[in-house]
Amino acid sequence: MSIFNRILCPIDFDGNSLDALRLARRIAERDKATLYVLHVVPPQDPLVMSAPAITQRDEEHARTELQKVSNAELKGVDHEVLLRFGHPAEEIVAAGSETKAELLVMATHGRTGVSHFIMGSVAERVVRESACPVLTVRMKTNHQPSKSN
Repeated sequence: MSIFNRILCPIDFDGNSLDALRLARRIAERDKATLYVLHVVPPQDPLVMSAPAITQRDEEHARTELQKVSNAELKGVDHEVLLRFGHPAEEIVAAGSETKAELLVMATHGRTGVSHFIMGSVAERVVRESACPVLTVRMKTNHQPSKSN
């Protein structure tokens, strides 16, 4: 029995977002769902609140990276690749509504302090504003537990 028919997974091409994509893929395969993979090209300056200034180079880079991810990670799963421009949290929530996503799987980046204050947390805002459940994947750490003698 399928639980989800449409899953949205925003990625920014870092390792953590690709881990979230792999999890979303497993869920999509299990449920025979369509997986929507979204990349949002943000404004050049994260403090700019007006329409983002996107260069042709930014767009070409994003399309190339999406194609690489699609080829490497999405073979055999029903998927659609989406590219949007603007502020990530707003675009993710909008894409979730437009695709009628029933689950959103996304990475968290663990920003704290000033970085969190200035940039905010995209995942935090998406969790608050999304119309569907959001499954967050935490950033991996390389910390190894110490051995006791």
